[in-house]
Formats: sequence, structure tokens, C-alpha cells
Amino acid sequence: MTEDDNERTPDALIKAALNCFLNDEYQKVTTRQIAAEADVNASMIRYYFNNKEGLFEDMIRQTLTPLIDAMTNPEMNQMDGFKGFFKLYYRTMSQNPKFPVLILKIMALNHGPGKNVLRQLFERGKSSGTNTVDSLKENNDIDKGIDFDILRISFVSLAMMPMLVKNTFEENIGKEMDEEFLDKLATFNGQLLMKGLAP
Repeated sequence: MTEDDNERTPDALIKAALNCFLNDEYQKVTTRQIAAEADVNASMIRYYFNNKEGLFEDMIRQTLTPLIDAMTNPEMNQMDGFKGFFKLYYRTMSQNPKFPVLILKIMALNHGPGKNVLRQLFERGKSSGTNTVDSLKENNDIDKGIDFDILRISFVSLAMMPMLVKNTFEENIGKEMDEEFLDKLATFNGQLLMKGLAP
């Protein structure tokens, strides 16, 4: 195996796992199936991730970490930070449209492993969100009496709901929620949230 293969193999397995797990239940997906999709030997899953569960958890971590990292971006402390986050979230989920449903299955229905990884990521997001809200309050950009938990639920709802039921929304509005549409939605939701938070 060359050095290039060493670098490509974990990424190939993550992409293959994402495709397999988004299109079938965790229990039905096999390591052989993932390896075949990645065009590598199944032993590579054990080498890089220990087992199927390790690969599944790393797939979740790698997909969601850029979103959690965005919460620590200094731009989130500015008035249009929410708009930027919504844009990033919608773009990320548009590339993996079944991913929000997978997250919902894990958190609400206990389908497959990954709950602990999600809890850790959400806790990190909550910590970053708290810092952002505190900073906005200190700058008098938002109402000092805002309840963080209510804001968090509203924020998550505005982010997740359009992607969870994207097909239904598209049928209802009679057009595709493409990148241009989602960018407009991100701008609107960002403005909506900031106006609702205004002092």
C-alpha cells in the first residue's frame, strides 16, 4: 500500500459508510459492503476504525464537526453570524440529504450506535452557543433576558426542519429547494432570529 493509498483509504471508507448507512439501516449494512463501495479490503475498517461501530461514529463526527466548528467562529458573534451558520448547515445537509433523518433516528429512536458521539458534539455546540449568546448580550446586540434554552430549540428547529422534510416542502411549494433557494432561506431565518432577539 502506497502513502497515497494510506491517506485516501480512511476518506474513501467514510464516504462509502455515509452512502451505505444513509441508504439502509445500521444492522443491515456490513463491513464487506462498505469496503466494496470504497474499493478497499474489509480489513482496512479494522485497521483504521477498529470495527463497524467505530467507522459509523467517525462518519457522524466528520460530517458534523465543521458545523460545530462554525459555532466557535468569531463571525458567529456578529449580527449576521446566524445567517452564515444556516447557509453552512443547509449546504452540508444538501450534500447528504438523508443525514438529518439519520441523526433523528439515532437521537429519538435509538437506531444504531452514535448517541454518545452526538451528545459530545451537541454539548460542544451548546458550550460554543452559550459563549456566542453571552457575547451578543454584552454588546447589546440581543435582549439580555433571552432564555438560552428557548433560543437553542428555536435555532435547531430553523436549521433542521427544512432539511428533515425537504421533499414534502418541495412538493408543497412546487419547486426545488436548490442552493439559491436555501441561501435565501438562510438569510431570512438569520434575520428572523436576530429580529426576534433584538433588545
